[in-house]
Amino acid sequence: MGITRVGIVGGGQMGSGIAEVCAKAGTEVIVVEISDELAERSKGMITRSLGKAVDRGKLDDAGRDAALANLAVSSNIADLVDRELVIETVVENLEVKRELFGRIDAVVESDDAILASNTSSIPITQIASATTRPGSVMGMHFFNPAPIMPLVEVISTVVVDPAQVERATAFASDVLGKTVVQAGDRAGFIVNKLLCPYIFEAIRMYEDGFATREDIDAAMVAGAGYPMGPLTLSDMIGNDTMLAVAEAFMAEYEDPRFAAPTLLKRMVEAGLLGRKSGEGFYEYK
Repeated sequence: MGITRVGIVGGGQMGSGIAEVCAKAGTEVIVVEISDELAERSKGMITRSLGKAVDRGKLDDAGRDAALANLAVSSNIADLVDRELVIETVVENLEVKRELFGRIDAVVESDDAILASNTSSIPITQIASATTRPGSVMGMHFFNPAPIMPLVEVISTVVVDPAQVERATAFASDVLGKTVVQAGDRAGFIVNKLLCPYIFEAIRMYEDGFATREDIDAAMVAGAGYPMGPLTLSDMIGNDTMLAVAEAFMAEYEDPRFAAPTLLKRMVEAGLLGRKSGEGFYEYK
């Protein structure tokens, strides 16, 4: 069964980006936020992003208009009632996600609907157990910015229905045009289990005065061919998100490689979250 109606819960940077990708692919999308103000902000983010795509020649005016016609926003979770796929993109907190999935489960009408989390680190089984349909709950981890990054990790649990995984994979690959990789249900999945220890080590290197922030980042861009350095990347992801990932990793693996650097903890406590707050390892205006 094809997927034509998608719900996105959480209209921040990731949620808006995923909604844009789905709308451009011809899917009917609704973004649900906790208030009308935030819902309209999400619509504004998507509209501006589509405009930039037109300016860059990646999309024509007709494509932009068609995508906007496919998009709706709401502050009422009940509007997810007819969705065939719901993707959650809220804060990286297990209890918040479990409470939300319980509400989504109660609202979405179709027994065949897929409920997916965009979590970057939390084991999906812990989220799925809050629903009455764990066989239809999986991870669909998009990467930031979703309109540009080609990858989606599809994460299966020990109880998920393989047919539902196949539907989600086909949607991400054939409809959205993404590269899909399959991952088991372990904290961090593939990418972040490899990427986050690298970022944590860069933060420790900076914390210990081994090198400046600029030189750490420049070394990995010019020496390893990365598009940006690890400290810049942490700021873009959000230092609070990186801390939440570290906590999820330690709960799962109890391995010091995944422990949050002290500097990261202090920065989050001080509100230095990166781009979203205007200051992190670097300053943003």
